[in-house]
Amino acid sequence: MTPGTLRALLAAAALAIVVLAGWAAWDRFAENRLETLPEDGGSPVTQIVTARLSGASALKVAELTGTVQATASDTRGLGMLRSDQTVKMPYSVGYFVDLSKLGAGDLEWNGATKTLIVDAPDIAPAPANTDEGRRTLIETSGVLVTRKAAETLSQRTSARATAVAEREAKSPERMAQAREHGRSAIARLLAQPLTAAGLGDVRLIVTFPPERTARTREQWDVSRSPEQVMKDRAAREKN
Repeated sequence: MTPGTLRALLAAAALAIVVLAGWAAWDRFAENRLETLPEDGGSPVTQIVTARLSGASALKVAELTGTVQATASDTRGLGMLRSDQTVKMPYSVGYFVDLSKLGAGDLEWNGATKTLIVDAPDIAPAPANTDEGRRTLIETSGVLVTRKAAETLSQRTSARATAVAEREAKSPERMAQAREHGRSAIARLLAQPLTAAGLGDVRLIVTFPPERTARTREQWDVSRSPEQVMKDRAAREKN
């Protein structure tokens, strides 16, 4: 098999798995609920009034979960009525890679070393999801906390909790961890068609945009663990 034929096979396999992932990842489900009155004039009921299910080409590779604490203040009565509120609530942030952006031009085949280098699109964190149903009120303080003030405090703490969770999700440390998960996920995805084509011994290297500036892609050999790669590199440097 010539290198050109092999590369074409690898590109076709990669694109095929992208299409498959796009149809299989049915993870975008929009659901709106609205209180309506039943025909018999009874009590209001909650029901789904619209629903949309669509395919997605984004592969979920990681999820960050935890608990976030947020504090907000509200001032009324010409600055004389100040109230503060502190809450805690669980949060989660998913990390995705858009495989629809992965094409044949992002694959580089080295026939001498039987290495396939995949220049993947970068990992993107989704908007943070805070669990309002499980929020815990730690403290509300103020001489007089009006109903309007309480509503404002609730909105502000929710907004701040979401902002803090998203800031944490986008931190360099979390993004680096998400890229490691994404590297493994993409490698597993591409390994399936390679194995089916009888190329299970191919070495896969997955890179992301922040890592490609120096072109030090050899460190991202996903056929070995990152720890083993670093150990081997340290051994070579000593010799």
